Amino acid sequence: MLEISGFNFTFDEKKCLECGGKCCIGERGYIFVTPNEIKQIAEFMNMDFESFCLRFIKKVGYRYSLIEKKMQNGMGYACVFFDEKTKQCKIYQKRPSQCVRFPFWEDYEEDFKDLLKECIGVVKK
Repeated sequence: MLEISGFNFTFDEKKCLECGGKCCIGERGYIFVTPNEIKQIAEFMNMDFESFCLRFIKKVGYRYSLIEKKMQNGMGYACVFFDEKTKQCKIYQKRPSQCVRFPFWEDYEEDFKDLLKECIGVVKK
């Protein structure tokens, strides 16, 4: 169980295998990545930085985000690296820090009612 100070819940990482990637799918949004994370993911995928950026990155103001794809079932969007068949992240070992930190996001620090609906790994303290 993961626990971070300031949050009134813990997180059971083992539940990730059961949930089907709910944190990777849903409404449109941003999956922010740093230039260093982009470089690491590109290397992990055996791609050069520029080709990777042209194919998988969009600029959002002064930041960068992985692109999303429309779900095959028409039920929203998913991270471009979410495999709809296996319900797993294709770059899990090099996923962005935003993904690593989930579900410990500021939005859920005080009020996590919505998070409880989305993540079966969250356990109230």
